[in-house]
Amino acid sequence: KEQNIAVWGEIEFFAKALQAIEREYQHQSRVIAITGTNGKTTTTSLTGLLCEKSGQRVAVAGNISPAALDKLSQVLEERDELVAELPQIWVLELSSFQLEHTYSLAADAATVLNLSQDHLDWHGDMASYAKAKERIYQNAKAAVLNRDDPLVSAMAKGLTKQQRQITFGFDTPTEEDSFGIHHDTSAGGIDWLVWAEPDWEALENPGRRRRKSERDEPLRIKRLMPSDALRIKGRHNAANALAALALASALGLHIGPMLHALREYAGEPHRVQSVAVVNDVEYIDDSKGTNVGATLAALQGLGQGQTRSKIILLAGGEGKGQDFAPLQAAVAAYAKAVIVFGKDGPLIAEAMSQSGIAIQAAQSLPEAVQKATQLAVSGDMVLLSPACASFDMFKDYAHRAQVFVEAVNELAHEQGQVN
Repeated sequence: KEQNIAVWGEIEFFAKALQAIEREYQHQSRVIAITGTNGKTTTTSLTGLLCEKSGQRVAVAGNISPAALDKLSQVLEERDELVAELPQIWVLELSSFQLEHTYSLAADAATVLNLSQDHLDWHGDMASYAKAKERIYQNAKAAVLNRDDPLVSAMAKGLTKQQRQITFGFDTPTEEDSFGIHHDTSAGGIDWLVWAEPDWEALENPGRRRRKSERDEPLRIKRLMPSDALRIKGRHNAANALAALALASALGLHIGPMLHALREYAGEPHRVQSVAVVNDVEYIDDSKGTNVGATLAALQGLGQGQTRSKIILLAGGEGKGQDFAPLQAAVAAYAKAVIVFGKDGPLIAEAMSQSGIAIQAAQSLPEAVQKATQLAVSGDMVLLSPACASFDMFKDYAHRAQVFVEAVNELAHEQGQVN
């Protein structure tokens, strides 16, 4: 940079390659780009499934693996060997690192799912981290925004009038072209995923002025499906589902086939994944919860609506310089105990000291599982959502999950309940 030499990241090379493919093969793929602190992989996988079930040829790549350029090389090879045609839609999971040096990616639909502290050891501060994430919206035709996240909502100011804006959130939509959750008290308190449809004529003719009679028309809110019909656990995953619907529908795909796919999707490994139920206590693996925001989402997603505090949280590891204080309110509201372990377990315990919740320390993850089991009663949940990276004690988050699952399976065998 100091020598005025352009620095390109992998996704910039990918964007340039797509432009070259369009010229070479007269084939134009559409691109959906997804980033955020948490929920990226779930939303990317789900969006890919929704597009596929809508009859599209889809390639899913990026931070999710395989790498975008590796996948591009594969599909070009298959095309040249007449094995398969080129994808109609690319669904990309992008990290802040990948976006840092991306300039010409022009997504047909893009989203920043949420923002909370993460990777500050690399970016330096939240402003730099948010700026890197915001790059996903540059050149995008449609921007999908989380209206519940102030940092994401503020990014709307940087959008142009030509960019379509679609929002999603936990409330009932109050504007056109938005997705949300409607709580129907008249039908036993069912939460519905809903869609306030856009003004289709205005989308097709951006310069058209609406007649007064049209402006006075009530908002058309369409019920899509009960949130309980989702197989993925937690309220935060309902938000991921809404984001996926918003992204895919922005490309003009029909909602009907996507709802069938939404009911099928069972989620990704190590992301609020039920491992076993032993003596009526559920053990949940959220080892991918490597930052405070992810653990906060898991606590809120599993805890909201429960009549008593049922969650025993297992947390700890390499904290990456995060502030754990934002966890305290959710722990106080939804947890009955916290078991800390790993390098920064003591920091978490200190941050939770005013929560009024029992806090214990364990020397290992299996010991944490044992301590949690001793505290648990029928109907409780033992949640591994560490809020930390795993590298202090494990190879990676998958290894940490493996140790957790082995400890739970050993417990099940001891109790005569084979998992």
